[in-house]
Amino acid sequence: MGVAAWMIVGIFLVIIGAVWLLGKISTIAEPLITGAVIAAVGGAGVDYLHGRRLPRPVGAGVIMLALSLVAVGVVLLVLGGITSQATHIDASMTHAVDKVKDWVQNDLNISSAQDAAADVKKAVPEIGTVLLKGVLGGIEGLKSILVFLGFTAFITFFLLMDGPKMGRWIERHMGMPEATARIVTGDIVHALRKYFLGLTIVGLFNAAVVALGALILGVPLVGTIAVVTFLASYVPIVGAWTAGFFVFALALADQGTSTAFIMALVVFLANGPLQQIVQPIAYGATLEVNPLVVFVVTIGSGLLFGMVGLVLGAPLVSAGVHISKDLREAAAPEVAPPDPAAGPAPEVA
Repeated sequence: MGVAAWMIVGIFLVIIGAVWLLGKISTIAEPLITGAVIAAVGGAGVDYLHGRRLPRPVGAGVIMLALSLVAVGVVLLVLGGITSQATHIDASMTHAVDKVKDWVQNDLNISSAQDAAADVKKAVPEIGTVLLKGVLGGIEGLKSILVFLGFTAFITFFLLMDGPKMGRWIERHMGMPEATARIVTGDIVHALRKYFLGLTIVGLFNAAVVALGALILGVPLVGTIAVVTFLASYVPIVGAWTAGFFVFALALADQGTSTAFIMALVVFLANGPLQQIVQPIAYGATLEVNPLVVFVVTIGSGLLFGMVGLVLGAPLVSAGVHISKDLREAAAPEVAPPDPAAGPAPEVA
């Protein structure tokens, strides 16, 4: 027990050191991890195209182009939806401001326009400073996003193109027999692909439920809502909330408060109780892990490692389960079947 306890302490020290190191080199580590996940999943498409006699560099370029078109299309759909509803959103915000003003004047008996004007004049310089800092922060954030996207695209392309060669090199340098290393790397890639297949099934279900609710309630841009809901499902937990806010804003702008809250209820049901009907089937068939384990691991790893933990926690646990099972099967001695021509085995006295 003492040896096992010190081994656990050593494992935690290694994990803490790795997290600290990744934080220091996050500028390149985050694109590298993101590119590795995309390449592990998208590599199936490159393998398929390579089997059709298309060179791997060309196949990697085709997959990258397809991913880029999907990303640009989603951004355009979201921005187009917000722009087309800008008038309704402005009207809703104006109505909300009027209600707040009436509440302040009538219920709180605050009606001194001079005091309000003085407060505004006093706050204007501070507001200008805050806005300037906000603009500068936005520019810095945009630069960081562009750097992240550029590094990710560069890394993803080379991983898609040279994935098999890099995989064989990693297997030769893992400090274990190549057959064992091939089981480990193969199960990790297999778990990642199966996990995203499960997310695809769940995302299609959520998108269908939310789009049907929007269609019944008369919310505009049903197609955009379906696409955004489906693609947001690839980011566990966070994606569902983001898509839900988008749908709520559209419903509030076009149909009003009552419809918006009904739409919020539909989004909650799609991502909550109704999703529990599909998740056991999807994750059971793909990851072979209980949905409760997937949920707990996703939340826990997300709290520890952020977005990377949210995405990688469940597939890595599934990979660990399959690796343990496959290594046990590989280590088990093979028992040759009895030869019928040899007759019955001799009896031992």
